[in-house]
Amino acid sequence: MFTGIIEALGTVVAVASEGTNRHFTIQSPFAAELKIDQSVAHDGVCLTVVALNAASGTHVVTAIDETLKKTNLGQWQPGRRLNLERCLAAGGRFDGHIVQGHVDATAECLQVQDQNGSWLFRFRHAAGPQRLTVEKGSITVNGVSLTCFDSTPTGFSVAIIPYTYEHTGFHQLQAGDLVNLEFDIVGKYVARLLASQGLIASTEISS
Repeated sequence: MFTGIIEALGTVVAVASEGTNRHFTIQSPFAAELKIDQSVAHDGVCLTVVALNAASGTHVVTAIDETLKKTNLGQWQPGRRLNLERCLAAGGRFDGHIVQGHVDATAECLQVQDQNGSWLFRFRHAAGPQRLTVEKGSITVNGVSLTCFDSTPTGFSVAIIPYTYEHTGFHQLQAGDLVNLEFDIVGKYVARLLASQGLIASTEISS
């Protein structure tokens, strides 16, 4: 489990294909602390460390075809900066919200607006079951736990403070870019329960 509080920025240094799989070599400040089989969220995607090189400060993760299709990983190239978070340690401080590292959908960044002290980002995603946000509710964008507003069935906005802008990948995000979304797990379970009991239609879950 993750919390959406980014520990560090990593950099993609190499990409290699093997069949339908793709291997990413990531350089990060805490590579020497990682272990094989450890789970790390990369831009919100939970991936398993399959190789380490302490000397170069890198680790390798593998994405299968299903992951490449459902996330923005297919667009990762050398030089890309990634939001990294290791799993929450037992007894650790819970500063964000419950994040599983399981991407529900991608969204397009529609607008980046400099508000002279903060930045406003607007995103659009396809409507669908359990793809829901609520005003002042939690959303995970590229692994970052954020509060959304201007919520609609197909979009939302977030406001980014200077610290988050500088210490996550938001400083490189531009209009037209795709991001990974994970919707609030509590909201998804509530919506599924209500639909299973016939209290709401499944088509209503996205609104």
